[in-house]
Amino acid sequence: MERPMNILIVDDSLYMRSLIKIALRDQPYNIVGEAGHGSLAIKLIEKHNPDLILLDNILQDMLGIEILEIIREKGNTSKVIMISQMTLGEIGNKAKALGVDGFIPKPFETRDVLIELEKLKEIA
Repeated sequence: MERPMNILIVDDSLYMRSLIKIALRDQPYNIVGEAGHGSLAIKLIEKHNPDLILLDNILQDMLGIEILEIIREKGNTSKVIMISQMTLGEIGNKAKALGVDGFIPKPFETRDVLIELEKLKEIA
């Protein structure tokens, strides 16, 4: 049996982080941490090197795309699913160039998270 995917949740909204945790509760995933702002997210990414980062694009201290740029420069290759009220097109080609693996538009329901994770498994 393969090990569960380690996931880091990054969203400045406690409600959204809770919604994601509810979606993952009965699933074979391991939540290694959660962050409400970018500087903590970067520290947790460096500490845990998660398989997947669920990354909100608009945080209080920086953009998710900036976090992604920083961790990629440091050599991190975690899969990333962006979460945003903006469309993936609005986030732009930079997200694609930095290797965004999926996208969940806000507002979302718990099943939207699971659908995106299933898509990620299919291409893995």
